[in-house]
Amino acid sequence: MARLAGIDLPNKRIVIALTYIYGIGLGTSKKLIADAGLDESSRAHALSEEDLNKLRDQIKKIQVEGDLRREVGLSLKRLIEINCFRGQRHRRGLPCRGQRTKTNARTRRGKKRIAVAGKKVAGKK
Repeated sequence: MARLAGIDLPNKRIVIALTYIYGIGLGTSKKLIADAGLDESSRAHALSEEDLNKLRDQIKKIQVEGDLRREVGLSLKRLIEINCFRGQRHRRGLPCRGQRTKTNARTRRGKKRIAVAGKKVAGKK
């Protein structure tokens, strides 16, 4: 099994298998493969050690996995600390990019809470 950037690549075409690494999408994957001089249709398990080393060299040039996750997390922490609008939305678990929340936004807001008729909330009159 091929292993790159700490991730076991699945037995799929190499262009798809590289997208399993955090920070590498389809476009970046195609660029990395072209720079390494490999064929996009080759399978991940069929790559030789030499081909894997070429890919490792290309992946080292970009930020992936742990380093990228850490940077993204620190960016979000900074937004929350300076109490900007985006930070407030992240803290409350709401959409940050201007989407409406009266309807939709279920992914960010969670499951719908149904109000029960005749039941009062504790502490309110």
